[in-house]
Amino acid sequence: MNESITRMTTHFSPTASLAAIGVKLRQLDLFGPIRTQVQIRQKTVKHTPADKLYDAFISLLAGAHGLVEINTRLRTDPGLQQAFGRSACAEQSVVQETLDACTAENVTQLQQALDEIYRQHGQSVQHDYQASFLLLDVDMSGLPCGPKAVFARAWILCRAVSPPGTASGPRAGHPV
Repeated sequence: MNESITRMTTHFSPTASLAAIGVKLRQLDLFGPIRTQVQIRQKTVKHTPADKLYDAFISLLAGAHGLVEINTRLRTDPGLQQAFGRSACAEQSVVQETLDACTAENVTQLQQALDEIYRQHGQSVQHDYQASFLLLDVDMSGLPCGPKAVFARAWILCRAVSPPGTASGPRAGHPV
C-alpha cells in the first residue's frame, strides 16, 4: 500500500542551485542591513518595500534582464521563493512602483547598507595584509565584442585605434 495520511507537497525548481544559495543567504541574513536601513516611504498592502527590493534582487540572481521578468522567473517558482524565505512574490509592476518611489536619501541608505554588507562578508576587508599581498585579477584587455551585443561599447578600455593583439594595438600584459 502506497498511501500516506500526510499531505505531501513537492516543488520542483529549474533554479535548484540558486535555491541552495538562497538558503545560505537567509542563514547569513545578507539582506538584513538593507531591510533595516533602507526606509522607502510607501504604503504596505501585501509586501513591504524591503520585500519588493528582495524580490527584485532574487529575480536578478535568477537571470532576469529586467523587472518585467519577475512574473516569469520568480512568481512562477514557489520553490525558489521559499528558498529565499518568501511565501509569495510581489507582482513586477508593484516592484517597479517601489523603485520609482525611491529618493536620493534611499539611494544613500542603500549605499550605506551595502557598505555594511561588504564589511561583514567581504573577503578583502578581512584579508591579513601583514601576512601577504592581496592579489586582484583584473581584465584590462578590452577584448572586442560583436556589434550587435547588448550594451556593447567599442574599445572603451583600450582607447586604441586598432584592436588589441594586432601589430599596432596593445597586447595582453602591455600598458595601454
